[in-house]
Amino acid sequence: MLTSLVDGLVSCLTGKSANVVVPIETSEPADGYEFVEVKPGRVLRIRHIIPDRAVVEEPSGQGGSVSCKRKITIYRNGQLLIENLGEREKKELTNCQNGEAEPNITVEVELSDCNNSSTPVTSLEAKCDAGTVDKAGASEDGAGGAPPPGQAPGQPDQSQQPKVRRRKPKRTVVIDCERRISSCKGTHSDVALFFIHGVGGSLDIWGSQLDFFSRLGYEVIAPDLAGHGASSVPQVAAAYTFYALAEDIRLIFKRYARKRNILIGHSYGVSFCTFLAHEYPDQIHKMVMINGGGPTALEPSLCSIFNLPTCVLHCLSPLLAWSFLKAGFARQGAKEKQLLKENNAFNVSSFVLRAMMSGQYWPEGDEVYHAELTLPILLVHGMYDKFVPIEEDQRMAEILLMAFLKVLDDGSHMIMMECPEAVNTLLHEFFLWEPETPPKKEPKARPATAKTPADNTKDAPDSPKARPSTAKLASSNGST
Repeated sequence: MLTSLVDGLVSCLTGKSANVVVPIETSEPADGYEFVEVKPGRVLRIRHIIPDRAVVEEPSGQGGSVSCKRKITIYRNGQLLIENLGEREKKELTNCQNGEAEPNITVEVELSDCNNSSTPVTSLEAKCDAGTVDKAGASEDGAGGAPPPGQAPGQPDQSQQPKVRRRKPKRTVVIDCERRISSCKGTHSDVALFFIHGVGGSLDIWGSQLDFFSRLGYEVIAPDLAGHGASSVPQVAAAYTFYALAEDIRLIFKRYARKRNILIGHSYGVSFCTFLAHEYPDQIHKMVMINGGGPTALEPSLCSIFNLPTCVLHCLSPLLAWSFLKAGFARQGAKEKQLLKENNAFNVSSFVLRAMMSGQYWPEGDEVYHAELTLPILLVHGMYDKFVPIEEDQRMAEILLMAFLKVLDDGSHMIMMECPEAVNTLLHEFFLWEPETPPKKEPKARPATAKTPADNTKDAPDSPKARPSTAKLASSNGST
C-alpha cells in the first residue's frame, strides 16, 4: 500500500503512469506468440496457434439453411417493434386473413426503450382492449334497457370505443436473407476461433480455452488489446476509444481470418465481436457472448470512480483489485487470487484503465444494431456476476434473431477462468451445432383410378385381337 502511495505521488509530479507495461522487444513468433504492428508505434501481442492436424477433413455436409426474415420498426418515442416473418408465421397470418385461424400473438413483439417507464401497447393488444370495452358496454346497456338513440340493438357504442392512433414510424429495417449454418470441427482447415478479452484483462485469461481447442485441432487467435498484457501502451487517451480499439481488432481479423470464423468475446470484448459481425457478415459464422450485457449503446458514466485523476486511481489500485476480486469471482479463495496474479486480469496501468472507461462511447451499438444480426449466437452468463445482471443478457436474447442463453450456476464474471471445463464443453457443442434440414417432400403417388388418357388407350385392346372370330369369318366369306 505504501509503495502504491509513493508511485502515485511520483506519477502526479511527473505526469506519467507508474506501472507502464511494454511489449517484449521482438517481433518474431515464439511459442505461439506474435507481435503485430497495426499502426506505426502501436504493437499488439497475438497468440496464434496453428495445430498440426493428423487428419484434415473438408466440410462434408452443407449444414442447415435458416430463413432470416425480420421487420424492425423504430418509432419517434424510442419504442421498437420487431416482427419475425418466418415461413411458419407467414402461413399463420395467411390463415388468419382467410378466417381459418387466429393470429399468433408471439409473431409481433414490441420492445420499449429502457428510458420509457410506460408500458407500450401493441396494435393487437389495443384491439383486444377495444373488444373488452365493447363487451362491457353492451352488458351495461343490456342491464339498463334500450340502447342509445340512433344505434342498432346489436351495434356497439362508437363513443365508448378507445381511439387507436396510428403512429408514423421513424425508420423501418427489413431483413430478408437465407443463412446456411454448418458444423465447425477442429479437423476443418477453413475454421478459425478469435478470442477477445475485456477491460483490464489479457489474452492469458483464455488460457484454458486456447489449450483445449488447439488440442482439438482448431486454429485459435487471441490478441492483447492496446495497453493490456504485453501490447504497447500509447500515452494518449484517444488511443483507447472504442473506435480506435475496434480498428485494431478489425486489422487483426483481416490478417488471420479464414472462410468460417467464430468470435468469442468477454465483457467489453463482446462489443468488438458485434462490430466485426456487422462489418463482415459473410465471414463470421457463429459468435459467443460471455457476460456481455444488454443491447444498449455504449456511453461513459459521468459519476464514476474512474473519472478521478490518474494519480488518485493509482493510489486506490489495491482497493480496486480487491473490489474486482469480490465482484468478478463467485468465490474469493487462494485459487482465485492466484488466477488474478497469473493471468494478468486487471493488471493495467491507472492511465489505461481511466482512458478505457472514459472511451466507451459507441452510440451505434443500440438495440436495432443488435437486432440486425442474423448469425447464431450463444450467450453464457455467470449466475453470481455482479458487473452484468442476468436481466441484461435476457434482454439481449430477446433482441437477437438466433440466440441461445445458458446460465452457469457456479460462476461469476470471470466464468471462463472459474469453470473452464463447463465453458469449454458449452462452446464446443455450439461449434458443432447445425440446424436440422427438413426432409424433402416426396411427390405423392397417383391413385390407381386416376389414369391419364394415354394410359387408358394403352390398356384398351386392339380391335383385330379383340374379335378373332369375326375376322376369321370374314376371311372365310371372301373365299367363297
